[in-house]
Amino acid sequence: MFLSNLPIIKQMKNTFFNQVFRDDEGKIVLGQSPNLPIIVWIIATLLKMIFATGQINTGLELIAFGTLFTWAWGELFQGVNYFRRALGLIVLVGLLALKIH
Repeated sequence: MFLSNLPIIKQMKNTFFNQVFRDDEGKIVLGQSPNLPIIVWIIATLLKMIFATGQINTGLELIAFGTLFTWAWGELFQGVNYFRRALGLIVLVGLLALKIH
């Protein structure tokens, strides 16, 4: 009776799996539908294949990097669970490593 008034996450056991993969509603979240930064990154990346050289390619590279960086940063600090936050961190570190190299 009393437990039915608590949020779902409070009723579940606080296991490692639940902490890493479930959101605050108790749903397992590994992937989500693409948001605006991911859509722009995909489009810019595809256009880079068409415009392989020149200033347009450079601009598209900046747009692709910026939008993927924005997505990764958002996931790192606002991801719905620890898996999504770790995914954001991995992409962010990977992006920076590729730019440094």
